[in-house]
Amino acid sequence: MVRTSVLAGLLAALLCGTAAQAAEERGPVTNLPLPRYVSLKTSEGNARRGPSLTHRIDWVYTRRDMPLEIIAEYGHWRRVRDKDGAGGWIHYALLSGVRTVLVEEDMLELHQRPDAGTPVEAKLAVGVIAHLEHCEKDWCELSAGGYEGWAPKAAVWGVDADEILE
Repeated sequence: MVRTSVLAGLLAALLCGTAAQAAEERGPVTNLPLPRYVSLKTSEGNARRGPSLTHRIDWVYTRRDMPLEIIAEYGHWRRVRDKDGAGGWIHYALLSGVRTVLVEEDMLELHQRPDAGTPVEAKLAVGVIAHLEHCEKDWCELSAGGYEGWAPKAAVWGVDADEILE
């Protein structure tokens, strides 16, 4: 009886561990989570149809610090997509781990604290790229144009809804 319950407990723990591992996919090259957000390190980056210089260029990103989402890895190449779902394969040297977001709400208010009732420090236009400093459950601390403040997480692209950054 005792052995059966111990074996059942071990089997349950093993199955739970397998389910947790399957829930978080890891990149075969970096062993970092997939998908994950990065930014464009340069002012120009070619997104290619496949992971090599011989593949056709489908997109040219021309905004330094543009947030991108890595969805696959192959050697020195990362498959990325932007907020519109467009993308391709970019050489890893063109990407940075510095986190940025793209403002999706016009005249997005940056508050002093993560509370809509606090004073507004600045307002950001749609399309502004802001550096991501911290994120709580529903708010992220951003910096752009010399201003810092907190904005609702739902108003920006480049951070997952359940992501917490310290």
